[in-house]
Amino acid sequence: MAGRIAVEDGLRPVRECLRAAGFDVVSTAGGIPENVQAIVLNGLDDNLLGRQDIVRRVPIVNADGMTPEQVADEVHRRLQNLQTARRV
Repeated sequence: MAGRIAVEDGLRPVRECLRAAGFDVVSTAGGIPENVQAIVLNGLDDNLLGRQDIVRRVPIVNADGMTPEQVADEVHRRLQNLQTARRV
């Protein structure tokens, strides 16, 4: 179940772990690409791009306090849940 995941800069170990798990990892620098299946951030207090009107219908994982492996597991779990919900 590989997909394209946007990962906040500064989370290099998370990026590497997600790549090793088969995900295509892209940066959030310059904004979040439209075609990602999930977003990984280091804390949810940041206002990306200084905007509050950005809406994405993808899982957002807060990596704060998690190991890279835990983040990868959480991304995988949320994507599975999303696929299951779309089938119903």
